[in-house]
Amino acid sequence: MSAQPEVAAEPRRRHQVVVIGSGFGGLNAVKKLKRADVDIKLIARTTHHLFQPLLYQVATGIISEGEIAPATRVILRKQRNVQVLLGDVTRIDLTNKVVVSELLGHVYETPFDSLIIAAGAGQSYFGNDQFAEWAPGMKSIDDALELRGRILSAFERAERSSDPARRSKLLTFTVIGAGPTGVEMAGQIAEMADRTLKGTFRKIDPTKARVILLDASPAVLPPMGEKLGQRAAARLEKMGVEIQLGAMVTDVDRNGLMVKDHDGTERRIESTCKVWSAGVSASPLGRDLAEQSDVELDRAGRVKVLPDLSVPGHPNVFVVGDMAAVDGVPGVAQGAIQGGKYAANLIRAELRGADPAQREPFQYLDKGSMATVSKFSAVAKIGPLEFSGFLAWLAWLVLHLVYLVGFKSKISTLLSWAMTFLSDARSQLTITDQQAFGRTRMEQLEVFATEAQRAEVHRVAN
Repeated sequence: MSAQPEVAAEPRRRHQVVVIGSGFGGLNAVKKLKRADVDIKLIARTTHHLFQPLLYQVATGIISEGEIAPATRVILRKQRNVQVLLGDVTRIDLTNKVVVSELLGHVYETPFDSLIIAAGAGQSYFGNDQFAEWAPGMKSIDDALELRGRILSAFERAERSSDPARRSKLLTFTVIGAGPTGVEMAGQIAEMADRTLKGTFRKIDPTKARVILLDASPAVLPPMGEKLGQRAAARLEKMGVEIQLGAMVTDVDRNGLMVKDHDGTERRIESTCKVWSAGVSASPLGRDLAEQSDVELDRAGRVKVLPDLSVPGHPNVFVVGDMAAVDGVPGVAQGAIQGGKYAANLIRAELRGADPAQREPFQYLDKGSMATVSKFSAVAKIGPLEFSGFLAWLAWLVLHLVYLVGFKSKISTLLSWAMTFLSDARSQLTITDQQAFGRTRMEQLEVFATEAQRAEVHRVAN
C-alpha cells in the first residue's frame, strides 16, 4: 500500500487588529499589544507620531518639528507584529469588518477582527470654516510651520513698510481662544517679540508689538479653575498681552477680525496675523460609525461610546482619545494614552478566553493638567493641588520630557529649551517661502515667470 502524500497544514491565521491613528492613543495601544498573539496594521495619515502639546513651541521657533514628531515606523521597528501603513481612512465597514483607506488615488481595504479608532480631532471654527484661511489652527506640524511663517513674515513686512497704519496692523498678533494652547501661544509670541527679536530690526521695534488674547468666555483657562486662570492672566498682562474676555469673534478676513462684546457692541481689530485656538472637532469617521450603528455623537462630533469604550453593538470596535465622548475624561493626552492601553488590554484578555460580557468599565486616572505662561512660569492642577510660578514650570518641564518619545528627542529638546530659557535665543526661526506666503514651489515658479514678462517694474519705496 503506497503512502499517502502529506498535505502541508495552512499557517494559523492570527487575530487581526487594525489601529487607526498614530497619536497618543493609537501608539500606546500598539505598544501594549507587543507580546500579544496578533497581527497589527497601524494606519495613519502621517508618517510620524506627533507630540501635540508642544506644537506651539514649533510655531514660535523654540524647537524643531523633528523633536516632537519622530517617524512612527522607526519607533515601532523592533515590534515585529505591527505593520505601519500610510493612508487616509475614509470609511469603516462595520458589517464586513473592513477599513477602507486611500493613498495618492489608490484605495485599500484592510480586514480586522478588532479595531481601535484613535483618529483624533481637528480644529473647530463653529460652522465658520472660511475663517481657517486667515486664522490657522494648531493641530498638525503643517499648521505650526505655517504659523511660524506668518508670525515672522509679519515682522519682516513691517520692516519694509513706511505706512504707520500698515505697520501697526502687521505688528498686531491676535490669538483666539484662552485655553491652554491660546495662553501658551500668546505668551510665547510676546516673549519672542520682547526678548528674542529685540534689536534685530532697524526701522521697527518688535518690543512694541501688540499681542491680543480673545475669548468669548469670561475667564482664562476655564478648565483649570478661577484661581489658576487669574494667575495666568496676571502673568500674561505683566508681559504686555492684552486679554479681552467676553469677546466673540464673528468674522475674520485678511486684514483683521470683527468682535462682538458681551454687551452686544461690535468692533474691529486690525491684525494681519491671527491664530485660532478655540474649539476642536472630532474626526469625520464618527459620522461614519453613527450611520452604521446605534451610536450617538455629541455636539463636537465625538462618539458616545459604552463604558468599555466600544461602539454599541460592536464589542470588537473601540474608540479612544479625542474621538471618544466619555464622562469625566478630558480631551488631553492622558485620556488617549490610558484609553489606548485599556482597549489593548481587553483584546489581550479576550484572546486568553475572557468573556467580553464581563468587561470592567474604563476608569480614567486624572494625572492633572498644566499650561506654561512664560519662561519659568506655569500653572498646574494635580488632584486637589493648585500651584503656579517656577515650581509649576519645573513640573511641566519634567512631565513633558518624560512623555516625549525617544532618547534623542528628549536630549535635543532639553538642549533647545536650555538655549531658549537661559539666553532668550531661539534656534528655529528659519521660514521658507511656502510657510511665509503659502505658496508651493510650482506656484512660486508661476509667479516669477509672470513677473518676468511684465514690461513695467514697480519700485517699492522704503
